[in-house]
Amino acid sequence: MKHFLIALLLLLVCTADAFAARVIEGVVRAVYDGDTLLLATREDSRLKVRLYGIDAPETAKPDKPGQPFGAVAKRTLSYKIMGRMVSAEIVDVDQYQRAVAVIRHGGRDINREMVAEGMAWAYRQYLKAPYASEYIGSEEAARARHKGLWRDTNPLPPWEFRQALNGGRRHRR
Repeated sequence: MKHFLIALLLLLVCTADAFAARVIEGVVRAVYDGDTLLLATREDSRLKVRLYGIDAPETAKPDKPGQPFGAVAKRTLSYKIMGRMVSAEIVDVDQYQRAVAVIRHGGRDINREMVAEGMAWAYRQYLKAPYASEYIGSEEAARARHKGLWRDTNPLPPWEFRQALNGGRRHRR
């Protein structure tokens, strides 16, 4: 009976760790746009990361146009974290096998800062507590102050922009 209880306790401890959010530290080696980056980890691996809970305007690609503020959002994210050591709290893995994470630098939530500065939308479709109210509140404040992309009267959300580019088909990010 004693061995059974010890084995059960060990199983519970191991299982709890598997479900906990994993935090990875690394240096930002590339910023692809306002919500995607490349992280070089201490284990010498490279991890493509999509910022959780936000959606930044699309940047121009060789075969696709960009959105207003797409390049500005990319530059803003670059200025904040390019070449810096950050932590990535992995929340999920998306359909493109990118880690979806909250990025922190110097104790700051970089994802929330991008929204607060009007460089991204709070991505309500995928937001969950405890981040939902914080990110949505940051977006509403940026909108009220006409910061960043909110200088435009009616900016087109990136998910609608992508859908229009795909001929009306839904495109999950």
